[in-house]
Amino acid sequence: MESIQSVETFNEAIAGEHPVIVKFQADWCPDCRRMDMFIGGIIEEYNNYQWYDVNRDQLPELAEKYEVMGIPSLLVFQNGQKTAHLHSADAKTPEEVQEFLQASL
Repeated sequence: MESIQSVETFNEAIAGEHPVIVKFQADWCPDCRRMDMFIGGIIEEYNNYQWYDVNRDQLPELAEKYEVMGIPSLLVFQNGQKTAHLHSADAKTPEEVQEFLQASL
């Protein structure tokens, strides 16, 4: 998963025709660390998609713009638009994440 460090890089990453998946997280977040324990297998399963990581504390303007109220959150973007959003409350298990991806991609 590629880490995004700037708004410009983020905008370039989400601009394409192919859907991309962005995980919003923060270093201090225990639920984010829990997701990190299982997300690797899901990334492998969905390896035909580009995955990105955004630290919401480093880029709070992106979290605000895309209504990321809780972390971790997974967002799907295509053609520069958010097409799906898995809120943190529903991102606790591998099954919840897989169901979201199956429905959203």
